[in-house]
Amino acid sequence: MMMKKFFRVAVLTAGCVAASLASAQVKIALDTPPDVNKSGSYAWVNAFSAHLSANGMKTRELPRGSVGEEAELFDQISTGLLEMALSDVKSIGKVDPLIYGVRLPYIFDDVPHMDRVLEKGKVFEKVNAQLAKTDTMVLALVPIGPQSGIITTKQTVRTPADMANLRMRALDDAQIALYKAWGSTGTIVQWKEVPAGLQTGVIDGYLNTANVPVLFGQTDFVKHFTDAGVIVAQRAVMASKAWYDGLSAKDRATVNEAVKKANAVNRAWVATQAESSLKDLEKAGVSVIRLSKAEREPFRKLSRSTYNSGLMSPESVKFWVDTAEAAR
Repeated sequence: MMMKKFFRVAVLTAGCVAASLASAQVKIALDTPPDVNKSGSYAWVNAFSAHLSANGMKTRELPRGSVGEEAELFDQISTGLLEMALSDVKSIGKVDPLIYGVRLPYIFDDVPHMDRVLEKGKVFEKVNAQLAKTDTMVLALVPIGPQSGIITTKQTVRTPADMANLRMRALDDAQIALYKAWGSTGTIVQWKEVPAGLQTGVIDGYLNTANVPVLFGQTDFVKHFTDAGVIVAQRAVMASKAWYDGLSAKDRATVNEAVKKANAVNRAWVATQAESSLKDLEKAGVSVIRLSKAEREPFRKLSRSTYNSGLMSPESVKFWVDTAEAAR
């Protein structure tokens, strides 16, 4: 009698655990407002979540900043408290600097070229082999818009000489080196402090894609955009390796297919933004300088000196340059 009772309890407990796992939400920390029209990363998340939902996997979107900044997000991914997050590439770079190659100025001709380089160089395999020791992994790199331009508050920029009196917001020392190569100066400022920095004159601008000032409501004080095509601004889709490895074969296949579909939606969205994002800026009162290929060349030539900034080893720099050339 006792044995039968124990068996029924064990079966009931196992069933509850299975049901709990089956109904568990996949929590995704966002990096922008949830706007599929203005945010490339949210267009990715929206498509990813839709595919999971259609296949019986629930998702829950966590607003930007609601569960911490970049370091906290990485820690929560690493410990399995959070399943996924749209993260700064720098979060990966602290573990494997190889990823910094995606931020080398003018390394990619466009987003399709970037995708060919990532595939040809087996970049995800290389990086995830290093991330495994932190129980994290990268599922995708997601462009947040067209290639980045120069965003400023007080000075139109058509040539590097136009930047001489500007102090620009930098992500890191490598970007400070880039501004220096262009004849300007840079200072590292956290993104949440950028609006105040622009309005008080602590910084005069930053590098990013054209849709960012509109998405984050900065067009009252951002006044100029130069379409210089410097880098592909992007976010890394980070995931808990423990969560991913613990999925059933069916659910893991669903997640993998969702990544492919979300990548396709994001790339299609980016392709529509090349001109429309510039027009959105103009509608908001921001002047737009459209540089020709020839006008971009001085920026490109000066930028090359920053490839050996120290963020990556010379061997890693060579890997990116060679792979980018082979994928053209």
